[in-house]
Amino acid sequence: MKESHPDTIQTADTLPPESPHTIPEIGGPEADGSRPADPIFDFLVVGAGPTGLACAIDAQKAGFRVALVDKGCVCNSLFHYPAHMTFFTTSELLEIGDIPFPSPNAKPSRNEALEYYRQVAAFYKLDIRQYQRVERISGADGAFVAHTLDRFGRPGSLKTRKLAISTGYYDLPNLIGIPGEELSKVHHYYDDPHPYFGLDVAVIGGKNSAAIAALELWRHGARVTLVYRGDGVQPHVKYWIKPDIENRIKNGEIKAYFHSHPTEITPDSVKIETPQGPVTLKNDFVFAMTGYHPDFAFLENFGIQFSGPDQLPVCDPETLESNVPGIYLAGVIVAGARTNEIFIENGRFHGRQIARALAAKMR
Repeated sequence: MKESHPDTIQTADTLPPESPHTIPEIGGPEADGSRPADPIFDFLVVGAGPTGLACAIDAQKAGFRVALVDKGCVCNSLFHYPAHMTFFTTSELLEIGDIPFPSPNAKPSRNEALEYYRQVAAFYKLDIRQYQRVERISGADGAFVAHTLDRFGRPGSLKTRKLAISTGYYDLPNLIGIPGEELSKVHHYYDDPHPYFGLDVAVIGGKNSAAIAALELWRHGARVTLVYRGDGVQPHVKYWIKPDIENRIKNGEIKAYFHSHPTEITPDSVKIETPQGPVTLKNDFVFAMTGYHPDFAFLENFGIQFSGPDQLPVCDPETLESNVPGIYLAGVIVAGARTNEIFIENGRFHGRQIARALAAKMR
């Protein structure tokens, strides 16, 4: 990539839109019609997770004026992971911005990662607009406007020449779609085992998250039943977790129903269909660890198109520019519904691809 300097970059107020492709406005006008005064950015990143931070850093290094906006806090999804979670990977594979991630542990914890990403954001003095939800995008390539709402419903706007969407997928669980799933006893996120001591807990699923939740709940005094449609715990469950959960099941410490699925949840029970017929389990809480998916409707509102049964968003594999000129995609959303293909370890390099594309187009 050729070296660049901020003072050589023209901004959107001096450049006409670079494409006739205009995104229709979604939703009504802002309540008071106001547009707060704000600088015009060269590049706006929607989503301030690890991949979003990496995108902003790489673009900033290339000499562009950059900001990030997130509906929650920095690394919002990581913040909502279980408090004592340990990553499946080593710290160097989580590094961004060429900043080392020191950890005394072979695999870092959630809290270590949050501290690391805060420090990286501070080191690069990133302009991060936290707790600002992007409601819609108007304008066109070279002159976009991101319309936002803050926590109190107050409107704002951010003007940018180009933007990237790096919103992840952790906010939208895959629902089972059965009666009773809306009950307050049903959780799609696992956090801490303490509140479930001495209670009957069903864990739905057979992958890493389900296995970890079942083991931690059992070790902290819950009576755990695992329900999974497969013929056993998934083969790709992490090598130090798989024998643990299988031994607990073999010893009868965790009850398991395979080739089975829930059909109804009531305040006091979970009804499941098994190869031997219907079974009703006494139950206090349910953890439906059935995975998550990107916010496809959010992307569609921006004009992003999808292809195939996995809803792969249309984008250039080299530049990661979507079918909408000037809008780039980064992180797990690039893989559509195939959320097991992109993680921090590989998504963190998307920023370099996008920065190269920006440098080529905006000189």
